[in-house]
Amino acid sequence: MIITCPSCNKKFKIENALIPSKGRNLQCGSCNYNWFYKIAEPLKLEENIEEKIESNENNVSISNNPKPLKAKLDQELDTDIKNEDIIKNSDLPKRSKNITFGKFLSYIIVLIISFAVFVILIDTLKTPLINVFPELEIFLFNLFETLQDIKLFIIDLT
Repeated sequence: MIITCPSCNKKFKIENALIPSKGRNLQCGSCNYNWFYKIAEPLKLEENIEEKIESNENNVSISNNPKPLKAKLDQELDTDIKNEDIIKNSDLPKRSKNITFGKFLSYIIVLIISFAVFVILIDTLKTPLINVFPELEIFLFNLFETLQDIKLFIIDLT
């Protein structure tokens, strides 16, 4: 049978013999939540039930055969359990660290590009800015000299 943890909704496949009819305490292996589980009385479905639904417009006959539906549900549950096992055994923590480092690296690259665009924009508008803010000339001169020194330092490293 398939039992779902009420806390984290993780599904577990448990043998029917392990749960007595009076129920028992269970503990989730994923989140360590404890709860009392009692087997619910299964709905009794007869195999060949036919229902006739009559409406004012049409007569509709629906035959309910629980076997194909039960097989389909069992197959979906087995697929869910297999998918959970695949996710559980995969290397998600490794990937999340790589994603975090990738995000950090992309932020650094965006910061460098933004700074370069800012410097190009200031260089382009240097003369009009100095006319409006005369004190800015010394600051811009020092900024461009510092950038020139960084450029020469990088060239010397290669």
